[in-house]
Amino acid sequence: MKPSFALSALRPNKTWIVLGVALAIGLLAALGARSYLFNQLAEIEARGKGRMVDLVVAKVDLAKGQRLSSDNLAVRPIPADYAHSLALTPEQFDRAEGRALAYDVKGGEAVLWSMVEGSKVPTFSARVAAGHRAITVPVDEINSISGLLEPGDRIDLLVSIERQGRQSTFTLLQGIEVMATGQRSVDDPKSGERRLYSTVTLDADPQQARNITVAREAGRLTALLRNPQDKAPTPGAAFDLAAWLGGTPASPAADVPVLYGGRGAKLPPEGLRLDPRGTPAPARGRFEANNAADTAP
Repeated sequence: MKPSFALSALRPNKTWIVLGVALAIGLLAALGARSYLFNQLAEIEARGKGRMVDLVVAKVDLAKGQRLSSDNLAVRPIPADYAHSLALTPEQFDRAEGRALAYDVKGGEAVLWSMVEGSKVPTFSARVAAGHRAITVPVDEINSISGLLEPGDRIDLLVSIERQGRQSTFTLLQGIEVMATGQRSVDDPKSGERRLYSTVTLDADPQQARNITVAREAGRLTALLRNPQDKAPTPGAAFDLAAWLGGTPASPAADVPVLYGGRGAKLPPEGLRLDPRGTPAPARGRFEANNAADTAP
């Protein structure tokens, strides 16, 4: 009888089983929470190691009306993803120095142009590089990639023109930058909001702007979205549309620059030679899609 009693005493009852299961579940939950927290910390650290920008911040709490100076301001690197588009940068400090604050600013906060009294928020024209022009094109005059264009994208512009009863398509410009879509000049991919726009603003030099204007009047514009890393000109070279249509005679002795986002590559003048049918030579001046740029009327 004694051995039987000892074996029955060692048998686990239901209470111990439930307790063991509860402890196991608790341990698994703790390990899962620990793993989740470590992953979140690693993600935050990875974001912090991304591209940084220098912004002007308040050293201490600043009250409304207090003058800005190097004594109460400092420069702090901030992740570009979290930088406000209107934040004061070190390069702009001389324009804000000595001006009064229109609002209270807490220590460590970035100083915005809207917080400074009597200051002008940098205008859109300040983004236009010297020697360049911003030209706005209605989207009903340009195929805007089904509304998927974003500020900062680069595109190629094609122009389709009917001349002497024949339809021809040419490469007008390559790698031109989209400065704004509608009134939005800053891309905000975090919002996930699909915004409609009726115009596209492009960054062009005066000659490019002239060709775009002529192309809008003479034919139909089409935009081709370009990979931002693709900076090589395509074989179909851009050409002077205004000169080809007779607006201004092109000098046959001068090389024609093929402009890509403000940088030029040389194209010999024979690339603009007209063939007997009155269209540019296929090897240089025509954009050939599937080796057939011209279509019968």
